[in-house]
Amino acid sequence: MIVAKEPIAVAGPWVTEREIQYVTEAARTAWFKDHYVFNARFEKAFAEYIGVKHAVSLPHCTAAIHLSLAAGGVGPGDEVIVPDVTWIASVAPVIYVGATPVFADIKRDTWCIDPASVEAAITERTKAIIGVDLYGSMADWAELRRIADAHGLLLIEDAAESLGSEYAGRKAGALGDTGVFSFHGSKTVTTGEGGMLVTNDDHLHTRVMTLRDHGRPPGDKLFLNAEVGFKYKMSAFQAAFGLAQIERVEELVARKREIFSWYRNALEGVNGITLNAEPMGTVNSYWMVTVIPDPTYGMDKFALMEAFRERNIDTRPFFSPLSSLPAFADRPESSAHMPEHPAGEAIAKFGVNLPSGYHMTPELVQFVTDALRQILKA
Repeated sequence: MIVAKEPIAVAGPWVTEREIQYVTEAARTAWFKDHYVFNARFEKAFAEYIGVKHAVSLPHCTAAIHLSLAAGGVGPGDEVIVPDVTWIASVAPVIYVGATPVFADIKRDTWCIDPASVEAAITERTKAIIGVDLYGSMADWAELRRIADAHGLLLIEDAAESLGSEYAGRKAGALGDTGVFSFHGSKTVTTGEGGMLVTNDDHLHTRVMTLRDHGRPPGDKLFLNAEVGFKYKMSAFQAAFGLAQIERVEELVARKREIFSWYRNALEGVNGITLNAEPMGTVNSYWMVTVIPDPTYGMDKFALMEAFRERNIDTRPFFSPLSSLPAFADRPESSAHMPEHPAGEAIAKFGVNLPSGYHMTPELVQFVTDALRQILKA
């Protein structure tokens, strides 16, 4: 059995002197009247990259989803259709605002929410749809937009994992009424922790700016809160780091795509495995290289992860269906419209994220893929 001499991490950032320089400058200067200078620069550069009017820097992506729902008027008694297979942060804010999450199945190729399953789940209580661009793949945004418009629904694009991906020539995050991003330490662009909300809708932007600062309208200096809101702001240090990263975004996305190409080439000829898809008309930024072995190998994701762990290789499990989690065990209404045999169930049972951080080299990728071949052969 081959074993790595040093642990191979599943994720990791790419930090240069530019990030260090900007954060140092922020520590020296981002105070008093200049306290928001780096945030404003980061937001402007980010909005220009995505191709939208407004960008709002936030402490995390969960806050961006929460603000999207609250600004869109979603609340108690409403339903929000969400993918059954995603990270829980995509769905938890639905509960924060008092609404009911309604699970929809995912597609077999992109692993993103299935528009047909969305349409089947719409009721008179449906108020919004959250589509998630999972692991860098793009959802079918033309169909989701059609459905949302036909029923007068808020459409939120969770692009937390897809910065740099594209759909029909448009950047991920620009395809919903709002788009939301994560800058967690594992993400393509990172600020350690952090998030961004983007939108072309002036009304939603104004509501977000008020709600994120304890219900104070932008520019208020008198602490005359118009309503009870939230405290969702990003620090100047995070914004400075993020500015340096977004200035390098093309380089970062290109490296992610290069890492995926190393895996694809190294796994050529291995039967019975599926990797991330890139359908025609899309660009996949491949945040996490993901492999789904055929069930005939007889290994679920946890067994596969354990086999990698024995070889000193860190991996992550494909997100489990939310409907299967203890957190949603007391919410059977959320699964009321799920098909009897969901596509997401089989995908989530076997999928594993392989090491995909910027520390990866062709040699490390070869080691990981040799280990995968050995595991599957055994």
